[in-house]
Amino acid sequence: MKLATYRNGSRDGRLLVVSRDLQRAVDAAAFAPTMQYAIEHWDAVEAGLQGLYAALNAAECPGAFVFEPRQCLSPLPRTHQYVDASAFLNHGHIMEQAYDLNVKKTPGIPVLVQRQSDDFWGPCDDYPLVEADNGDFEGEFAVIVDDTPMASTPEVCAGKIRLVMILNDVSMRAHLFRELQMGFGFINAKPASVFGPVAVTPDELGEGWAADGRIHLDMQVSRNGQWFGQPNGREMDWSFGELLARLALNRNLRAGTILGTGTVSNQAARTVGSACLAEKRALEKIETGESVTPFLKIGDRLRFEVFGADGRSIFGAVDHAFVPFGQQ
Repeated sequence: MKLATYRNGSRDGRLLVVSRDLQRAVDAAAFAPTMQYAIEHWDAVEAGLQGLYAALNAAECPGAFVFEPRQCLSPLPRTHQYVDASAFLNHGHIMEQAYDLNVKKTPGIPVLVQRQSDDFWGPCDDYPLVEADNGDFEGEFAVIVDDTPMASTPEVCAGKIRLVMILNDVSMRAHLFRELQMGFGFINAKPASVFGPVAVTPDELGEGWAADGRIHLDMQVSRNGQWFGQPNGREMDWSFGELLARLALNRNLRAGTILGTGTVSNQAARTVGSACLAEKRALEKIETGESVTPFLKIGDRLRFEVFGADGRSIFGAVDHAFVPFGQQ
């Protein structure tokens, strides 16, 4: 099943069911007015939403209309908790090698960072920059979970995953090291994230939703129409269940909690490319002693998309440009 949120003048928008080919949609209000409502009442509304989805895919839904991603808010426009992980250790290793960093780590325990959850940009919205601030992007996968009890096992946590998304986690590198050295976490270095137009149930990923709790699909990234990378999600060092279990170690996770993977990164990054500028710049520094790929500039356009085995886009695309603040 595929779900999206259309603009309607409210903060939370209106929930839509979207066809598998992303061409048609239908209002889901008969079962759930918003995505947050759907997640909080999943057991009660799932069957009705699945019925709409089946009818839509069979072209038997009278209220269907053409789906337009540019009318979308984030699938979950705001939520109570959004946490980002650093689940691809390869990305960290590249950064540490390039800049001779000595990062204190606890073996076996993933890095998890509390993030801004009250405001996300739509997948095709112009993204305003107050300052360029060595702007960067990070292509990631994310999941939305149902209520998950404290101290749940990885297996229980995996069973609480309701929807999967893609995102661009915008980063302002000019602030990053300063905020890290302050010891508390990111604020100015991590403005609002941008999620793809459609959230999907895990079964929509087919064999890409692997038994090892990872997404075995390429993240296609382009900058200004030029290929940038296509790293695969299979190299996560922790599964989604393991990440969620660490997050739930001593807290309940409430319905609507979002967990991101961190930058998708592969050991073959020199061949398959990267999902963020910092990684590419670090690889350049390792190989030549100098980083030459520029950080984000006003006017840059980015696109992030994931395709299934049938060649169809699964989530639609994050497709947005960076503009001066006040001109979006």
